[in-house]
Amino acid sequence: MSDPSPRSGIMDIAPYVGGESNLEGQNRVIKLSSNENAFGPSPLAQEAYTQATGGLHRYPDGGCTALREAIASLHGLDVDRIICGAGSDEIINLLCQAYAGPGDEVLYSQHGFLMYPISAKAAGATPVFAGESNLTSDVDALLDKVSENTRLLFLANPNNPTGTYLSGDELWRLRRGLRDDIILVIDAAYAEYATRDDYSPGIDLVDGGANVVMTRTFSKIYGLGGVRLGWAYCPAGIADVLSRIRVPFNVSTPAMEAGLAALGDSEFIDKACAHNDIWLAWTREQVLDIGLEAPASAGNFLLVQFPVKPGQNAAMAEAADGFLKDRGIIVRRMAAYGLEDCLRITIGLEDEMRAAMGALKEFMEQT
Repeated sequence: MSDPSPRSGIMDIAPYVGGESNLEGQNRVIKLSSNENAFGPSPLAQEAYTQATGGLHRYPDGGCTALREAIASLHGLDVDRIICGAGSDEIINLLCQAYAGPGDEVLYSQHGFLMYPISAKAAGATPVFAGESNLTSDVDALLDKVSENTRLLFLANPNNPTGTYLSGDELWRLRRGLRDDIILVIDAAYAEYATRDDYSPGIDLVDGGANVVMTRTFSKIYGLGGVRLGWAYCPAGIADVLSRIRVPFNVSTPAMEAGLAALGDSEFIDKACAHNDIWLAWTREQVLDIGLEAPASAGNFLLVQFPVKPGQNAAMAEAADGFLKDRGIIVRRMAAYGLEDCLRITIGLEDEMRAAMGALKEFMEQT
Protein backbone atom coordinates (compact mmCIF):
# COMPACT_ATOMS: atom_id res chain seq x y z
CA MET A 1 0.00 0.00 0.00
CA SER A 2 1.23 3.51 -0.79
CA ASP A 3 0.74 6.59 1.34
CA PRO A 4 -1.68 9.28 0.15
CA SER A 5 0.09 11.82 -2.06
CA PRO A 6 -0.52 15.57 -1.90
CA ARG A 7 -1.21 17.59 -5.00
CA SER A 8 1.80 18.28 -7.18
CA GLY A 9 3.86 21.19 -5.86
CA ILE A 10 2.80 21.01 -2.22
CA MET A 11 6.02 19.30 -1.13
CA ASP A 12 8.01 22.08 -2.80
CA ILE A 13 6.76 24.53 -0.18
CA ALA A 14 9.26 25.43 2.51
CA PRO A 15 7.16 25.86 5.67
CA TYR A 16 7.10 29.35 7.14
CA VAL A 17 9.28 29.65 10.23
CA GLY A 18 8.53 32.49 12.63
CA GLY A 19 11.03 34.40 14.73
CA GLU A 20 12.58 32.55 17.64
CA SER A 21 11.23 33.26 21.12
CA ASN A 22 13.33 31.25 23.56
CA LEU A 23 17.00 30.67 24.36
CA GLU A 24 18.19 27.91 26.65
CA GLY A 25 20.37 28.91 29.56
CA GLN A 26 19.45 32.59 29.52
CA ASN A 27 17.86 34.21 32.55
CA ARG A 28 16.52 37.11 30.52
CA VAL A 29 15.64 36.95 26.84
CA ILE A 30 15.23 40.10 24.76
CA LYS A 31 13.07 39.13 21.78
CA LEU A 32 13.55 41.43 18.80
CA SER A 33 12.76 38.90 16.09
CA SER A 34 9.06 39.20 15.19
CA ASN A 35 8.25 42.92 14.79
CA GLU A 36 5.94 42.88 17.78
CA ASN A 37 4.80 46.04 19.57
CA ALA A 38 7.39 46.95 22.18
CA PHE A 39 4.62 47.60 24.75
CA GLY A 40 2.56 44.51 23.99
CA PRO A 41 -1.22 44.91 23.59
CA SER A 42 -3.33 47.75 24.91
CA PRO A 43 -4.50 47.17 28.50
CA LEU A 44 -8.03 47.75 27.23
CA ALA A 45 -7.58 44.95 24.68
CA GLN A 46 -6.26 42.61 27.36
CA GLU A 47 -9.25 43.33 29.58
CA ALA A 48 -11.72 42.82 26.72
CA TYR A 49 -10.08 39.53 25.78
CA THR A 50 -10.30 38.27 29.37
CA GLN A 51 -13.94 39.26 29.72
CA ALA A 52 -14.80 37.44 26.50
CA THR A 53 -13.67 34.11 27.91
CA GLY A 54 -16.94 33.78 29.79
CA GLY A 55 -18.72 33.11 26.51
CA LEU A 56 -16.34 30.56 25.01
CA HIS A 57 -19.15 28.02 24.68
CA ARG A 58 -20.93 30.30 22.20
CA TYR A 59 -20.09 30.51 18.51
CA PRO A 60 -18.70 33.90 17.49
CA ASP A 61 -20.42 36.36 15.19
CA GLY A 62 -19.53 34.87 11.82
CA GLY A 63 -19.72 38.24 10.12
CA CYS A 64 -17.50 40.12 12.62
CA THR A 65 -20.21 42.79 12.46
CA ALA A 66 -19.20 45.05 15.35
CA LEU A 67 -15.50 44.84 14.50
CA ARG A 68 -16.07 45.61 10.83
CA GLU A 69 -18.27 48.56 11.77
CA ALA A 70 -15.55 49.90 14.08
CA ILE A 71 -12.89 49.53 11.38
CA ALA A 72 -15.15 51.27 8.86
CA SER A 73 -15.83 54.13 11.27
CA LEU A 74 -12.16 54.63 12.14
CA HIS A 75 -10.94 54.69 8.54
CA GLY A 76 -13.99 56.07 6.75
CA LEU A 77 -14.66 52.89 4.77
CA ASP A 78 -17.67 51.03 3.38
CA VAL A 79 -18.36 48.35 5.98
CA ASP A 80 -19.75 45.93 3.38
CA ARG A 81 -16.36 45.83 1.65
CA ILE A 82 -14.40 44.82 4.75
CA ILE A 83 -13.44 41.19 5.32
CA CYS A 84 -11.94 39.94 8.59
CA GLY A 85 -9.69 36.93 8.96
CA ALA A 86 -7.41 34.96 11.23
CA GLY A 87 -4.56 37.36 10.58
CA SER A 88 -3.95 38.95 7.19
CA ASP A 89 -2.18 35.68 6.34
CA GLU A 90 -5.57 34.02 5.97
CA ILE A 91 -6.75 36.72 3.59
CA ILE A 92 -3.60 36.32 1.48
CA ASN A 93 -4.36 32.60 1.29
CA LEU A 94 -7.99 33.23 0.38
CA LEU A 95 -7.01 35.58 -2.44
CA CYS A 96 -4.68 32.98 -3.92
CA GLN A 97 -7.27 30.24 -3.48
CA ALA A 98 -9.95 32.30 -5.19
CA TYR A 99 -8.01 33.90 -8.02
CA ALA A 100 -4.97 31.74 -8.83
CA GLY A 101 -4.36 28.11 -9.66
CA PRO A 102 -2.36 25.79 -11.92
CA GLY A 103 -0.98 27.68 -14.89
CA ASP A 104 -1.38 31.07 -13.19
CA GLU A 105 1.37 33.29 -11.83
CA VAL A 106 1.50 35.30 -8.59
CA LEU A 107 3.93 38.20 -8.71
CA TYR A 108 5.73 39.83 -5.79
CA SER A 109 8.83 41.88 -5.04
CA GLN A 110 12.12 40.03 -4.57
CA HIS A 111 12.39 40.45 -0.81
CA GLY A 112 8.66 40.45 -0.13
CA PHE A 113 6.86 38.62 2.66
CA LEU A 114 7.37 34.84 2.50
CA MET A 115 3.66 34.09 2.69
CA TYR A 116 3.18 35.31 -0.89
CA PRO A 117 5.08 32.46 -2.59
CA ILE A 118 3.86 29.98 0.02
CA SER A 119 0.20 30.87 -0.61
CA ALA A 120 0.73 30.86 -4.37
CA LYS A 121 2.21 27.36 -4.31
CA ALA A 122 -0.52 26.12 -1.97
CA ALA A 123 -3.07 27.21 -4.59
CA GLY A 124 -1.14 25.44 -7.35
CA ALA A 125 0.04 28.69 -8.92
CA THR A 126 3.60 29.71 -9.76
CA PRO A 127 5.23 32.46 -7.68
CA VAL A 128 7.34 34.93 -9.66
CA PHE A 129 9.46 37.68 -8.12
CA ALA A 130 10.74 40.91 -9.62
CA GLY A 131 14.09 42.40 -8.69
CA GLU A 132 14.34 45.38 -6.38
CA SER A 133 16.30 48.63 -6.54
CA ASN A 134 18.27 49.50 -3.42
CA LEU A 135 16.18 47.04 -1.41
CA THR A 136 13.02 48.83 -2.53
CA SER A 137 10.21 47.46 -4.69
CA ASP A 138 10.70 48.62 -8.28
CA VAL A 139 7.54 49.48 -10.23
CA ASP A 140 9.21 49.08 -13.63
CA ALA A 141 10.72 45.72 -12.67
CA LEU A 142 7.34 44.48 -11.44
CA LEU A 143 5.57 45.57 -14.62
CA ASP A 144 8.28 43.94 -16.74
CA LYS A 145 7.54 40.62 -15.00
CA VAL A 146 3.81 40.74 -15.75
CA SER A 147 2.81 38.02 -18.20
CA GLU A 148 -0.43 36.77 -19.72
CA ASN A 149 -0.57 34.32 -16.80
CA THR A 150 -0.27 36.91 -14.00
CA ARG A 151 -3.35 36.93 -11.76
CA LEU A 152 -2.21 38.56 -8.51
CA LEU A 153 0.52 41.01 -7.53
CA PHE A 154 1.36 41.23 -3.81
CA LEU A 155 3.17 44.33 -2.59
CA ALA A 156 4.11 44.78 1.07
CA ASN A 157 4.18 48.52 1.70
CA PRO A 158 6.13 49.21 3.88
CA ASN A 159 7.98 46.03 3.01
CA ASN A 160 8.97 43.38 5.50
CA PRO A 161 11.91 42.77 5.95
CA THR A 162 13.54 45.77 4.26
CA GLY A 163 11.38 48.52 5.82
CA THR A 164 11.34 50.46 2.54
CA TYR A 165 8.16 51.65 0.83
CA LEU A 166 6.69 53.06 -2.37
CA SER A 167 4.98 56.44 -2.33
CA GLY A 168 1.31 56.83 -3.09
CA ASP A 169 2.18 58.17 -6.54
CA GLU A 170 4.29 55.09 -7.27
CA LEU A 171 1.45 52.83 -6.17
CA TRP A 172 -0.84 54.54 -8.66
CA ARG A 173 1.80 54.19 -11.38
CA LEU A 174 1.94 50.48 -10.67
CA ARG A 175 -1.85 50.17 -10.70
CA ARG A 176 -2.18 52.01 -14.01
CA GLY A 177 0.39 49.71 -15.58
CA LEU A 178 -1.57 46.55 -14.73
CA ARG A 179 -4.34 44.90 -16.71
CA ASP A 180 -7.76 45.15 -15.10
CA ASP A 181 -7.89 41.38 -14.61
CA ILE A 182 -4.81 41.43 -12.34
CA ILE A 183 -5.49 42.02 -8.64
CA LEU A 184 -3.03 44.33 -6.90
CA VAL A 185 -2.85 43.43 -3.21
CA ILE A 186 -1.31 46.15 -1.04
CA ASP A 187 -0.20 44.55 2.22
CA ALA A 188 -0.16 47.50 4.62
CA ALA A 189 0.63 45.59 7.81
CA TYR A 190 2.89 48.39 9.06
CA ALA A 191 0.76 51.32 7.85
CA GLU A 192 0.29 52.80 11.32
CA TYR A 193 4.05 53.24 11.64
CA ALA A 194 4.44 54.84 8.19
CA THR A 195 3.84 58.51 8.91
CA ARG A 196 5.62 60.19 5.99
CA ASP A 197 3.60 62.60 3.90
CA ASP A 198 3.96 60.70 0.62
CA TYR A 199 2.85 57.35 2.07
CA SER A 200 -0.55 55.83 1.29
CA PRO A 201 -1.85 52.58 2.78
CA GLY A 202 -3.87 52.04 -0.39
CA ILE A 203 -7.42 53.00 0.53
CA ASP A 204 -7.56 55.47 -2.33
CA LEU A 205 -6.51 52.79 -4.79
CA VAL A 206 -9.18 50.37 -3.57
CA ASP A 207 -11.81 53.07 -3.98
CA GLY A 208 -10.44 53.93 -7.41
CA GLY A 209 -11.21 50.66 -9.18
CA ALA A 210 -12.24 47.03 -9.05
CA ASN A 211 -8.89 45.27 -8.84
CA VAL A 212 -7.06 46.57 -5.73
CA VAL A 213 -7.22 45.02 -2.25
CA MET A 214 -5.63 46.45 0.91
CA THR A 215 -4.80 44.07 3.76
CA ARG A 216 -4.15 45.14 7.36
CA THR A 217 -3.32 43.40 10.61
CA PHE A 218 -3.79 43.70 14.37
CA SER A 219 -0.46 41.92 14.95
CA LYS A 220 1.86 44.93 14.74
CA ILE A 221 0.91 48.34 16.17
CA TYR A 222 -2.02 46.80 18.10
CA GLY A 223 0.15 44.10 19.69
CA LEU A 224 -2.33 41.28 19.06
CA GLY A 225 -0.22 38.77 17.14
CA GLY A 226 -1.26 36.00 19.51
CA VAL A 227 -4.99 36.25 18.75
CA ARG A 228 -4.59 36.11 14.90
CA LEU A 229 -6.67 38.97 13.58
CA GLY A 230 -6.50 40.83 10.29
CA TRP A 231 -8.75 42.48 7.74
CA ALA A 232 -8.98 43.59 4.14
CA TYR A 233 -10.70 46.41 2.30
CA CYS A 234 -11.82 45.22 -1.12
CA PRO A 235 -13.91 46.07 -4.14
CA ALA A 236 -17.45 44.77 -3.60
CA GLY A 237 -17.02 41.87 -6.01
CA ILE A 238 -13.84 40.59 -4.36
CA ALA A 239 -15.33 40.98 -0.87
CA ASP A 240 -18.26 38.83 -2.03
CA VAL A 241 -15.91 36.14 -3.37
CA LEU A 242 -13.83 36.00 -0.18
CA SER A 243 -16.96 35.83 1.96
CA ARG A 244 -18.06 32.74 0.03
CA ILE A 245 -14.86 30.75 0.52
CA ARG A 246 -13.69 31.71 4.01
CA VAL A 247 -14.44 29.18 6.71
CA PRO A 248 -17.40 29.93 9.01
CA PHE A 249 -16.51 31.63 12.30
CA ASN A 250 -12.92 32.25 11.18
CA VAL A 251 -12.39 34.90 13.88
CA SER A 252 -12.88 33.98 17.54
CA THR A 253 -14.96 36.05 19.95
CA PRO A 254 -11.99 36.95 22.20
CA ALA A 255 -10.05 38.09 19.14
CA MET A 256 -12.93 40.28 17.97
CA GLU A 257 -13.42 41.81 21.40
CA ALA A 258 -9.70 42.49 21.82
CA GLY A 259 -9.60 44.06 18.36
CA LEU A 260 -12.56 46.30 19.13
CA ALA A 261 -10.97 47.54 22.33
CA ALA A 262 -7.60 48.04 20.65
CA LEU A 263 -9.17 50.20 17.95
CA GLY A 264 -10.61 52.46 20.61
CA ASP A 265 -7.38 53.01 22.54
CA SER A 266 -5.90 55.86 20.50
CA GLU A 267 -3.72 56.97 23.41
CA PHE A 268 -1.94 53.62 23.41
CA ILE A 269 -1.39 53.74 19.64
CA ASP A 270 0.00 57.27 19.84
CA LYS A 271 2.38 56.14 22.58
CA ALA A 272 3.61 53.20 20.50
CA CYS A 273 4.12 55.36 17.41
CA ALA A 274 6.02 58.04 19.32
CA HIS A 275 8.27 55.44 20.94
CA ASN A 276 8.98 53.83 17.59
CA ASP A 277 9.84 57.14 15.93
CA ILE A 278 12.46 57.87 18.59
CA TRP A 279 14.09 54.47 18.89
CA LEU A 280 13.98 53.51 15.22
CA ALA A 281 15.98 56.66 14.39
CA TRP A 282 18.33 56.07 17.34
CA THR A 283 18.94 52.45 16.39
CA ARG A 284 19.70 53.27 12.76
CA GLU A 285 22.15 55.96 13.88
CA GLN A 286 23.92 53.43 16.11
CA VAL A 287 24.10 50.86 13.30
CA LEU A 288 25.58 53.36 10.86
CA ASP A 289 28.07 54.63 13.46
CA ILE A 290 29.61 51.15 13.91
CA GLY A 291 30.16 50.76 10.18
CA LEU A 292 27.15 48.71 9.17
CA GLU A 293 24.39 49.63 6.74
CA ALA A 294 20.63 49.89 7.17
CA PRO A 295 18.06 51.28 4.74
CA ALA A 296 15.72 53.87 6.20
CA SER A 297 12.71 51.98 7.57
CA ALA A 298 9.04 53.00 7.69
CA GLY A 299 8.16 50.07 9.97
CA ASN A 300 8.99 49.09 13.54
CA PHE A 301 12.16 47.23 12.57
CA LEU A 302 15.51 47.78 10.91
CA LEU A 303 17.34 45.63 8.35
CA VAL A 304 21.02 45.57 9.26
CA GLN A 305 23.55 44.68 6.54
CA PHE A 306 27.10 43.45 7.06
CA PRO A 307 29.18 44.85 4.18
CA VAL A 308 32.45 45.11 6.04
CA LYS A 309 34.30 42.11 4.59
CA PRO A 310 33.56 41.28 0.93
CA GLY A 311 32.86 37.60 0.49
CA GLN A 312 32.30 37.08 4.20
CA ASN A 313 29.11 39.07 4.71
CA ALA A 314 26.83 36.07 5.29
CA ALA A 315 29.29 34.54 7.75
CA MET A 316 29.49 37.86 9.59
CA ALA A 317 25.70 38.07 9.91
CA GLU A 318 25.56 34.51 11.22
CA ALA A 319 28.36 35.17 13.69
CA ALA A 320 26.68 38.37 14.89
CA ASP A 321 23.41 36.49 15.39
CA GLY A 322 25.21 33.91 17.52
CA PHE A 323 27.01 36.61 19.49
CA LEU A 324 23.73 38.33 20.31
CA LYS A 325 22.07 35.07 21.30
CA ASP A 326 24.91 34.36 23.73
CA ARG A 327 23.86 37.58 25.43
CA GLY A 328 20.16 36.70 25.48
CA ILE A 329 19.19 38.83 22.47
CA ILE A 330 17.15 37.28 19.64
CA VAL A 331 17.02 39.01 16.27
CA ARG A 332 16.05 37.52 12.90
CA ARG A 333 18.31 35.98 10.27
CA MET A 334 17.16 36.88 6.75
CA ALA A 335 18.59 34.04 4.68
CA ALA A 336 15.09 32.79 3.80
CA TYR A 337 14.49 36.14 2.09
CA GLY A 338 17.67 35.93 0.04
CA LEU A 339 19.38 38.38 2.40
CA GLU A 340 22.07 36.14 3.87
CA ASP A 341 24.17 39.13 4.90
CA CYS A 342 21.42 40.74 6.97
CA LEU A 343 19.78 40.65 10.36
CA ARG A 344 16.40 42.22 11.06
CA ILE A 345 16.04 43.92 14.43
CA THR A 346 12.64 44.84 15.88
CA ILE A 347 12.37 48.08 17.84
CA GLY A 348 11.83 47.12 21.46
CA LEU A 349 11.89 49.03 24.73
CA GLU A 350 14.65 51.54 25.48
CA ASP A 351 16.72 49.18 27.65
CA GLU A 352 16.33 46.40 25.09
CA MET A 353 17.59 48.58 22.25
CA ARG A 354 20.51 49.85 24.29
CA ALA A 355 21.44 46.27 25.17
CA ALA A 356 21.15 45.10 21.56
CA MET A 357 23.20 47.96 20.14
CA GLY A 358 25.79 47.62 22.89
CA ALA A 359 26.21 43.94 22.07
CA LEU A 360 26.37 44.61 18.32
CA LYS A 361 29.02 47.28 18.87
CA GLU A 362 31.02 44.86 21.02
CA PHE A 363 30.79 42.24 18.27
CA MET A 364 32.07 44.67 15.63
CA GLU A 365 34.96 45.75 17.87
CA GLN A 366 36.05 42.13 18.22
CA THR A 367 35.75 41.34 14.51
